Amino acid sequence: MELSIEQGRLRGCVGTDIKGSNFLKFKGIPYARPPLGDLRFKAPQPPEKWAGVLDASKEGDASYHCDVVRENIMVGSENCLVLNVYTRKLGDGKNLRPVMVWIHGGGFVWGSGSEELYGPDFLMTEDIVYVTINYRLGMLGFLNFEDPSLGVPGNAGFKDMIMGLKWVQRNISAFGGDPNNVTIFGESAGGASVHLLTLSPLAKGLFHKAIVQSACALNPGARGTKGARHIAKALNLEGADDKTVLEHLKTKTFAEIFEIQKKIVDPLVANEIRPFGPVVESGDKKAAFLTQEPYEIILSGNFNQVPVMIGFTSREGMLAQMFKDCRKDFSVQDHIPWTFGYSKEEAKAVTTTVKKFYFGNEEPSADNVVKAFDLASDVFFLYGIHKAVGAQYSRSKAPIYVYEMTIETELNFFKNLLKITEPGVCHADDIGYLFNHFVTPKITPGSAADIGRSRFVKLWTNFAKFGNPTPDQNDKLLKTVWKPVTKPEIDVLDIGTDLKMVSNPYRERIQFWEKLYSESPAGRNK
Repeated sequence: MELSIEQGRLRGCVGTDIKGSNFLKFKGIPYARPPLGDLRFKAPQPPEKWAGVLDASKEGDASYHCDVVRENIMVGSENCLVLNVYTRKLGDGKNLRPVMVWIHGGGFVWGSGSEELYGPDFLMTEDIVYVTINYRLGMLGFLNFEDPSLGVPGNAGFKDMIMGLKWVQRNISAFGGDPNNVTIFGESAGGASVHLLTLSPLAKGLFHKAIVQSACALNPGARGTKGARHIAKALNLEGADDKTVLEHLKTKTFAEIFEIQKKIVDPLVANEIRPFGPVVESGDKKAAFLTQEPYEIILSGNFNQVPVMIGFTSREGMLAQMFKDCRKDFSVQDHIPWTFGYSKEEAKAVTTTVKKFYFGNEEPSADNVVKAFDLASDVFFLYGIHKAVGAQYSRSKAPIYVYEMTIETELNFFKNLLKITEPGVCHADDIGYLFNHFVTPKITPGSAADIGRSRFVKLWTNFAKFGNPTPDQNDKLLKTVWKPVTKPEIDVLDIGTDLKMVSNPYRERIQFWEKLYSESPAGRNK
C-alpha cells in the first residue's frame, strides 16, 4: 500500500488487530531532519524530502539507550526522529477519524514508541488513527547550557515531540486522520511529557485532548537541572566554561556520549536530581518550551485548556522493586523528595516523621513491603498528581477526569514482569491493557483480562473521539458515568473488575504530604 505525503511517497504494510481485522502500518517515517552534526543537542529542523518510494514497512531507530526492560541491551542510534502511523484506511478527504498520538515513557533516558512495547493490535479495533513518536533521550535530548549564544537551552526532546505534532497537523489527513481532533497520551515520563505539553506555549493548537497516565509535571522525576557542571565533572573538565564542554561533546560519538551520561545519571535510581529532563529555559522566550515553573503556569491559568484524563495505579511504588529489592533493602530517607529542598541533616529529622506515618513502630521489611510501596507511590506519583489536579480543575474551562487502576489480571504488564506477588497494581501495568507487547499472554475471550482490556480501550478511545470517556450512559461494557472533577474532594473512577466512582481514596496520605511540603524549605519559600 502506497500513499503520498509532503516529503514524498511511502510504502507501508498490513497488520491484523486482536479481532482479526486488517489495518495499515506506515513505520519509520522521518518527521524532522536527522539531528546529526551541528544539529546535535539543538531544536529539531523540518524534515527533508526524498526521491522514490520510502520503505515504511520497518521501524526506524530509537534514540540510543540502554533498554532496561530487555536485558539491558544497547539499542538505537542518533538518527531517531521518526514516527509510526497505524490506520484502518487511507484518507479520501471525507470522514476523517480521531488521532491518538502516543508519547512513550522511560525516565527521559530510555524507551521508544516501538511495536515491541506499544503494539497497535488493541487500539486498532476502534475507528481511530494511532501514531507513536520517537524523541531524543538523555543527554542527546535534554542537555542544556545557561549561555544562550550556544543555542542549547534544553528541552530538545520536547521540541522533537512538538515537531512530531506539527507533522501530524500537516500530514495525518492522508492517513485518514483528523488534524482537528488529536489526542496526545503517554505514561510515566510520557505522561509527564503530555502534561508538560499542555503547559507549553509552543504546543498551543497542536492537540485537542490529553491523557496523562501515572505521572505529571509536578512529580520529582519530571524535573531536570540546569547547567553543565555534572557533565564537566564526568569529562574531567571541572571549572571549564559551557562552550568548552559543548565543543568537547561534539567530538564524541553517540555511544561515547552515552558512556559519559552513565557516569552522571543511573536510570535505575529513582529519587535523585536528574540532569536530563525538563527545565525552564533562559534566552529566547518565544522559542522556549517552558518559560515558567510548571506549577506557576497552572496557577496562572495560562495553559492549553483542553479536556484531560489523568490517573494512577493503586500501587505505583511497586516500581521501586525494579531499582532494588525493597523486601531486603528499603531506606525511608531515600524517599524524602529532593524537590522539597531539605539538607541531608534536615532529611534525617523528617525521615522519623515519614517512617512513623507509614510503618508505625515497625522497621521496613519483607513482611510490610506494601507499606514501602505505598510510600514510594505517594512520593513519586500520587502527591504530585493530586496537587496538579487540585490546582488545575478550577482554572480550566475544560473537564478533568481522574482515574485509579485497581484491576489485576495476567495483563498487568510491569507487575508480572517484575514477578511481584503482593496485592496492588504496579506502575506501567496499564500498558498491558492498551497495547500488545513482547510479553502479552494469550487472552481468553470473555475473561476478566479480556473485559478489562476492552474497557480500557473503550474509555481511552471514547475520550479521543468525544472528549468524554463515557458518553453513552447505556453502554453495556462500561455500565457507568465517569464524572469530571468539580470540587476539592476529587472524584475518581476506580477501574477495577467493575467500574465505579469513589471520592479521593487516599485523602489522609495526600494531606500528610501537603503538610510536610508546607513545612519544607521549598514550601516555605513559596
